[in-house]
Amino acid sequence: MLINELITAYKEEKDQLPSSMNDLLDYYQRKYITGEIDIAYYRETYYFLFKKGAVSAFEYTY
Repeated sequence: MLINELITAYKEEKDQLPSSMNDLLDYYQRKYITGEIDIAYYRETYYFLFKKGAVSAFEYTY
């Protein structure tokens, strides 16, 4: 999935633009967990977002 497609899907589902790359990553991870995205696509996009500085909500330490 291309990033612009991911942003469009996010906007259509949530009726707003993502406020950060973190939002996109969390959204994309939910799509993967629910089986909507294949592992090959997930890995490619995950690493792209990670390289851009995205941090998953699942990776936060308190």
